[in-house]
Amino acid sequence: MADLSVTYMGLKMKNPLVVASCSLTKTLKGIIKCAQGGAGAVVIKSLFEEQIKAEVEDLQQGAWISGHTEAIDYVRNIGRALGPRQYIDLIKSAKQEVSIPVIASLNCITAQGYLDFAENIASAGADALELNVSIMPVEPHRTSKEVEDIYLQVVEQVSKKVSIPVAVKIGPYFTTIAHLASALCDRGASALVLFNRFFHPDIDTDGMKLTTGYRFSTPDDIGVSLRWIALLAGRLPCNFAASTGVHDGIGVIKQLLAGADVVQLCSVLYLQGMKSIHAILGQLAEWMEKHEYASIEQFHGKLSQSESDRPELFERLQYIKTFVDID
Repeated sequence: MADLSVTYMGLKMKNPLVVASCSLTKTLKGIIKCAQGGAGAVVIKSLFEEQIKAEVEDLQQGAWISGHTEAIDYVRNIGRALGPRQYIDLIKSAKQEVSIPVIASLNCITAQGYLDFAENIASAGADALELNVSIMPVEPHRTSKEVEDIYLQVVEQVSKKVSIPVAVKIGPYFTTIAHLASALCDRGASALVLFNRFFHPDIDTDGMKLTTGYRFSTPDDIGVSLRWIALLAGRLPCNFAASTGVHDGIGVIKQLLAGADVVQLCSVLYLQGMKSIHAILGQLAEWMEKHEYASIEQFHGKLSQSESDRPELFERLQYIKTFVDID
């Protein structure tokens, strides 16, 4: 029988399928369903900086300390230390109820927001922390370096403050992804999650208003993460998690061949339910047996650029039209 076990950020996992941070992982019941469904690990739905700030403000409004600066600072620090208590309780409960790795997730807009709560998450027993950093560079005066420096500052400070592994989930919209990825690893990231799927807007032309676009990914969306993982895996001292566009076993196999250590699932679980995890694992095992691979390690990264005898294809493929009949 094929061995599907992998190691991600030093965490031993029975298989490479990770349920991504989403509404399916926001409750203990949901996390248990993921574990029972066969997931190798789970990322708890992100805690947002706005939630932390909201709880701090509630504490301040409930305290009769108007005009007392030291007292206000004291209450504010209590709020930051506690944060949304339900999130901490969820981590603790999940660790008691499931045997798979439980990865917490923070989504903040400032470095201080991450620092305020990262240590509490580690103390609650989370096996790792995923920093879901998504700064939209909409200000015309802000340079790409200024935006990237925020990412680097966050990762460096959080990595120094906690003892658990730190992963960083980023989007694909950077001028030099390879340089940023390398810098993130140098600053303490144990893994990179490629890539974040951002909100897709649409326009209602009859109602003349902005609306929400299609919520889920499709198998066609796999290309961006597949390419960059193939380019970076084996060249940087960190693990890679593939995210967005994986809807079946073939998608998982492609990402593992490219060099991903684990694959995050989300949209497929909404569209097909938790049963899809077993189906995907079955497809993976069947493919491994067909190609006579006893373990994932035997083919992991086999088609990454670092393992290729024609590395130029990974960088110039979009221009090489002689290999495909499209002209």
